[in-house]
Formats: sequence, C-alpha cells, structure tokens
Amino acid sequence: MQRVAAGEADAVAECIRGYGGLVWSIAKRYISDPIEIEDAVQEVFISLWQSAQRFDPAKAAESTFVAMIARRRLIDRVRRGSSRPDETPVELGEGGFDFADPTHGSERLEAGVDLKKAAAAVAELKPAEQQVIRLAIVEGRSHGEIAEATGMPLGTVKTNVRRGLQRVRDRLRAGVGAARA
Repeated sequence: MQRVAAGEADAVAECIRGYGGLVWSIAKRYISDPIEIEDAVQEVFISLWQSAQRFDPAKAAESTFVAMIARRRLIDRVRRGSSRPDETPVELGEGGFDFADPTHGSERLEAGVDLKKAAAAVAELKPAEQQVIRLAIVEGRSHGEIAEATGMPLGTVKTNVRRGLQRVRDRLRAGVGAARA
C-alpha cells in the first residue's frame, strides 16, 4: 500500500495480483451476479488506490486494510445499487401472503418476519449493546472505529458486541419476538 500511495506503477498491478482473490471472495458474499462482482472488484481497487495513503502498518496488516476497504465499498454498493432488496411493502391477503404473487410475497413476508424478530430481540438489549451492534452491523464499522466513535474502550466494545449478539441469538432461538412480528 505504501508503494501504491507513492505512485509506483508496478505496485498497483502487484496489489491486484496479491489481493484480487481476497477482494473477489469478499465481493461474492455481497453480490451474486458475476458481472456485477467484476464491476464491484474494480471499484474496490480504485478505492484502494485512492485510499492507499491512509494505510498505517502500525495499525493493521495490509490484508486487513484491503479487506476493510473492500467490505465498506461493497456494503455501500449494495445499499445504493441493484443488489438492494425490494423494499416495497407486502400487501397481505387472508392466510398471510400476497395472493397476487404467493411465492414472491411469502418469501418477502418470511424475510420481514425474521427481521421483525431480530429487531425485537435487539430492542431488548442494553442501550450500549444496541449501539455497538447498530454501528457494527448496520454501519459496518470495525471495533476500533466503534470505540473511537463512542468513546468506549476497545475491550468494552468487543464485549458489548459479543454479549449483545449472543443475547440476540439466544432470544431468537427461544422465539422472542414471535408474538410481536
């Protein structure tokens, strides 16, 4: 990354060769269309080239920096792009699904019910746990970034994330939120 930041011509090609597989595998987690994955990977490498001067080997390994940039760009792309799920509300008929399109509606309804259950479980967490989980999952921030944003010690952030996610998992297994969904 330091060589990329310095503008060395060979450094960009080496970066692509060295981290192309990593970026591609991360992109496949967020995007299913192979053509869109190719576009996303290109965007990630452009972003890496533009952000290379921010890399600090004292803070993280180069692969961690690459993965972080990739993940952020891909989350941004999914949020703004065609990979975003349809957010149109489902009109429910009798029996709990859209009679005009029962397959499509029932899939969307099932996802909506799962989201409502998860939201209900998160709503029952302690405020600090809710905050760090929102920052980690919704905003895609790292533990270090959360600590910086909240003023919490890094260890506290990690503990709150771990405990919060465990409580959500336990509540979902126990069926919390089923009556509210």
